[in-house]
Parts: sequence; structure tokens; C-alpha cells
Amino acid sequence: MAPFDFAALFGETGGYLVYLVIGFCFGFILESSGFGDSRILAAQFYFRRLNVLKVMFTAIVVAMLLIFWSTALGLLDYNEIWVKQTYLWPGIAGGIIMGVGFILGGYCPGTSLVSAATLKIDGMFFLAGFIAGAIGFGETVAHIEAFWHSGYLGVFTLPEFLGVETGVVVVLVVCLALAMFAFFEWLRRTVYGAGR
Repeated sequence: MAPFDFAALFGETGGYLVYLVIGFCFGFILESSGFGDSRILAAQFYFRRLNVLKVMFTAIVVAMLLIFWSTALGLLDYNEIWVKQTYLWPGIAGGIIMGVGFILGGYCPGTSLVSAATLKIDGMFFLAGFIAGAIGFGETVAHIEAFWHSGYLGVFTLPEFLGVETGVVVVLVVCLALAMFAFFEWLRRTVYGAGR
């Protein structure tokens, strides 16, 4: 039953090879979707290109459906999946900082790595900035310890937040994704015309 311990199945080196293949495939899909090009990524915020919205929401919905049905069919032990604990205020602050950086630079950490891997100079600079920021944060987080642990909500998921069954949330998220696809495509066509 999943999730699988690849290190136990294939040994430590084999496990790392599996992770390397998964990472390569993930990066290949991002690059194929245009996520290695800051112009395509930044165009999302101006409703010119909707690659980010379509690819990311499709990935979220597919992963959600696979986890839901795999758990329902007994193929996956959901309790073995690590779910990050929620710290509300640092999460909001981090989201704002990353969002502003995404808008200004055209990359998030993952897409900057994809861009750098395809030898794009702007991606390399953005990746260097990300690494410098991560090191700087690691060296200074002790000074904001109280804020870093503020707004603690534990493991907090949508079914808990909405007070409904997991299956209902799955249906709602799928409907939300389809509605967002339709709305933003309509918005893009309204603002820029059908031909763009």
C-alpha cells in the first residue's frame, strides 16, 4: 500500500535515482508548459496567457482525485501522507512576499530552477536571489521566532475548515477549477480579443 519508501525498496542510491527521475519529469513538464519563460509566467497576471492557472489547477485537481480515489479503494494510506502544519500569519506574509517577487521577476523558486536548467540568464539570477534569500532567512529567523510560530492551527485542511465531508470538497474544488478556467478564458478574450 502506498506511500512507498523508495529507499527501503531500492536502497539509498536507488531511492535517490527514483527522486531524480521524478524531479526531471516534473521539470520537463514545467518547461513544456512554458514555465521556464518569465514572459509567459508574468503574462498570467495581465490575463494574456493562462498557462499557469490551467497547468497548476489541473495538477491540483488530478493529484486530489488520485489521492481521494486511491484512499477510497484502499491503495493509499492517507494517514501516512505528511500534511504541513498551518501557521497562519507567517504563511500569509510568505505568500505576499513570494507573490510580489513572482510578479516583479516572473518566477517562483521552482520555475526559476527550470529556467536556470535551460540556461536562461534571468532564471539564473532569480535562482541566485532565491538561494541568497533562503540563506538570509535561515540566518535571521531566530530573531522573528515569535512571529514565525504565530497563528498556529495545526494540520488544517479544507474539509475541516468548511465542516463538510472530503468527497464534497473534492466535488467543490473540481467545480471551482472548471469555473475558473471558463471565467479567466472569458476575461482574456474580453480584454485582448479572441485571436490573442
